[in-house]
Amino acid sequence: MRILYAIQGTGNGHLSRAMDIIPCLMKHGEVDILVSGIQGDLVLPYQLSYKMRGLSFIFGKSGGVDIWKTCVKSNIKKLVKEINSLPVEEYDLVINDFEPVSAWACYVKDVPCIGLSHQSAVLAKEAPKTDHNDVVGKLILKNYAPNTVQYGFHFKSYAENIFTPVIRNQVRHEEINNQGHYTVYLPAYDDPRLIATLTKFKDVTWDVFSKHNHRPFKTKNVSVQPIHNEKFIKSMANSEGILCGAGFETPAEALYMKKKLLVVPMKNQYEQQLNAAALSDMGVPVIKNLDDRFNMVINSWINSNRTVEVEYPDMTQKIIDQIIDKHYQFATVKDIRKSG
Repeated sequence: MRILYAIQGTGNGHLSRAMDIIPCLMKHGEVDILVSGIQGDLVLPYQLSYKMRGLSFIFGKSGGVDIWKTCVKSNIKKLVKEINSLPVEEYDLVINDFEPVSAWACYVKDVPCIGLSHQSAVLAKEAPKTDHNDVVGKLILKNYAPNTVQYGFHFKSYAENIFTPVIRNQVRHEEINNQGHYTVYLPAYDDPRLIATLTKFKDVTWDVFSKHNHRPFKTKNVSVQPIHNEKFIKSMANSEGILCGAGFETPAEALYMKKKLLVVPMKNQYEQQLNAAALSDMGVPVIKNLDDRFNMVINSWINSNRTVEVEYPDMTQKIIDQIIDKHYQFATVKDIRKSG
């Protein structure tokens, strides 16, 4: 069996999850890997069959997506060329983690596309919703990477086709301690903005992982270093708490490690607003941005010992087996009928 596994390369969450999903897929046949996007920091330890530009959202420096840079860096002509040239019809199964090139190639060529992503879960009617009705954000989320059938990962199993997070083995096998520092990952804020806020909490040691600086440095009680997968995991595992965006993988890993968690959803990013709603329902504190008006919430979180209890069993292989058994069987029957 030939499988195309297509992964969104913007940010690091999709790539992190892929590290555990790819070996599970490989047990079922030959796997070609496609990554598109220009904002990822992680490198998969697998050979890529396709590396494409795709369509990426560009992180800003003041808490949100930079809409202008996103538009400027978008190359629609190249995107259309990538969509038309991708031979999705040559695969038995196409499994898509919110990746637009393969999703639209399947749409254009009438090839089934299996969505296996966090985005599939947040769009489900059973998942928590935000009070803010972001019509444009919802439209983008629904049409960015269209698929035929949806399976999703979320902070809770809200429906039959929604599973709890894939916690990568690197995290599951990491020893958990508390060395007193706080780990920070807020890629939509630049270093000066983070330092200006974090240094106000003088009794706290902050360990910041930055998308905006390639050399480590320290200012007062704030250490800043470039993103590094292994160092980031160790920092989280040894932390008192984690301050991060309202993405999916990092908050899920923080919850799994039983760490205190505070999230700041990105502006102009509907998915993160939905994540924040789900986390808030679970008891995780959420702040809108790093303005001074939220300093009291940050301070209260620092002085609190409250964590949120979750149960995230390792079900990745079981989930992959279930999806492939169901859809490969369907694809085979369909092919037999066509040839008959």
